[in-house]
Amino acid sequence: MKTAFSISLSSLLLAAACVFSPLAQAQVDAPAASTKALPALGDKWREDNPYRGNKQAIGIGDSAYAQNCARCHGLQAISGGIAPDLRQLDRDCLIQKDEAKKQACFKEIDAYYALSVRKGKVRNGAVYMPPFEAMLSQESAWSIKTYLESVRPVAAK
Repeated sequence: MKTAFSISLSSLLLAAACVFSPLAQAQVDAPAASTKALPALGDKWREDNPYRGNKQAIGIGDSAYAQNCARCHGLQAISGGIAPDLRQLDRDCLIQKDEAKKQACFKEIDAYYALSVRKGKVRNGAVYMPPFEAMLSQESAWSIKTYLESVRPVAAK
C-alpha cells in the first residue's frame, strides 16, 4: 500500500514532467501567426493601418490576437474589464459625420495603436502593457488591428 507521501511525490513528479515536456513548452511558446500571405511592409512602421478591410489580415490577426493579446484583453477581443476593450479603440471615429474628420480620427488612432503595441504602456513605473516591438512584426501588429476593427460593435447612428 502506498503512503500519502509517495502518492504526493509521484503526483509532483508527474506534474513536473508535464510542465517541462516539449509538448507543454510548445504550447507556451506558440509560433507567431504567419503573415506570408500579406504584402510585406518593410522596416519603417506605417502610421496608419495598411490592411484595413483585408480578409486575409483579419484571419491572421484573429490568430495573432489569440496568441499575444487575449490573456489580458480577453478572448475574442471581449475584455473582462481589467485591460481596455480594444474593440472600442476607435469608437469616437465611427460617429464622426464628416468623412475627412473620420479618416483623420482613424489615422490618429492607428498611430496611437502602433506606438502602444511597439513601446508598451508604463505609468508611474508600473508596466500596464509590455512592449511587443521585439516580438511582433509590423505585419502581425497591423493584422491584429484589422481583426479588432472587424469585431468592433456597430456604432449607433
